[in-house]
Amino acid sequence: MNTPASQTNQAFTRNNPFQAKVLKNINLNSTGSNRETRHLELSLEGSGITYNPGDALGIYPENDSVLVESLLQEMKWDGNQNIVINKTGDQLPLKNALTTYFEITLLTKKVLQNFSKMVDNENLNSLVAIENASALKEYMYGRDLLDMIQDFGPCQIEAQEFVTLLRKMPPRLYSISSSQSAHPDEVHLTISAVRYTSHGRDRNGVCSVQCSERTSEGDTLPVYIQANKHFGLPESNETDIIMVGPGTGIAPFRSFIQERSINKGRGRTWLFFGAQHSQTDFLYKEELEKHQENGVLTKLTTAFSRDTDEKVYVQNKMLESSKELYEWLQGGAHFYVCGDKEYMAKDVHNTLIEIFSKEGNMSQEEAEEKVQELQKTKRYQKDVY
Repeated sequence: MNTPASQTNQAFTRNNPFQAKVLKNINLNSTGSNRETRHLELSLEGSGITYNPGDALGIYPENDSVLVESLLQEMKWDGNQNIVINKTGDQLPLKNALTTYFEITLLTKKVLQNFSKMVDNENLNSLVAIENASALKEYMYGRDLLDMIQDFGPCQIEAQEFVTLLRKMPPRLYSISSSQSAHPDEVHLTISAVRYTSHGRDRNGVCSVQCSERTSEGDTLPVYIQANKHFGLPESNETDIIMVGPGTGIAPFRSFIQERSINKGRGRTWLFFGAQHSQTDFLYKEELEKHQENGVLTKLTTAFSRDTDEKVYVQNKMLESSKELYEWLQGGAHFYVCGDKEYMAKDVHNTLIEIFSKEGNMSQEEAEEKVQELQKTKRYQKDVY
């Protein structure tokens, strides 16, 4: 692999990532937390890479060696065997290919359909039938290649034939949590380690657990910048901003606040941050409080859902401050939300409508129109996942 020094003056892209050296890798959660959030600082020295607040960083991860070994053993394959990995005829030893090149932790309809042609299994043939689409979707959720092989094997398939089922491992994207103005030769990330149990096996997020357990200071990660034109600071430093980012949703807002700190704009900044416990899960607490003392962060409103008998979330705190929040928006403030797409972002969106309805004395329909107008004029932006 190239070292950063030998990569100078190249254009680094998704197809030609930069090997970024890990400068720091620390757990932001305190002892006793049931969460693990890693703060990574990566060097961009010599790369010529630039980014804006709101952009994302793509990382090409590696699969867990334990899962790779399990696959090799299950199929009785030789990990040192060379295989062709793509249409251009490039080759890699099988173990390397399963570790660095192929996606092995997610199942797709296409993989299962093609696998059904390689094995003679009535249950699998039934599962991939058109009329069983919902059962197929349910089966794929939380399962990987090893499950598929164990559930529908045994099978005698040559490695070269089997890898034709697989797609190239896609990069994982993370919101950048630093401003390049504040850290010229660095890029920072805030990554939650994903671990869960499914179908009788412990599972790990491919990239998040690699960053947590298998990435040390001094190692390198292949990275590139993914620009985000739909999520960024207002053109004017004088414009007020309201940021809602519970958990790792704080990442781009750390970047926004750092940028405002360097550029010394007069626009006010208001951050809503949420987590489970203030003692163990208050990410970047000291840094945020320092920004408050310096006047860079005008308001910091927190919601720690497990610290009270009744669960309190960021949207509850928004409602508590509805009058002031509405005044900021009426005064031209931009509104941002980052984090969980499925629940949090929807709740925040509905709360925003409720605030317009309540404080603006509007009907539900009028309030919805006002919020839509904010989105159309790019004064309401989301970075959700």
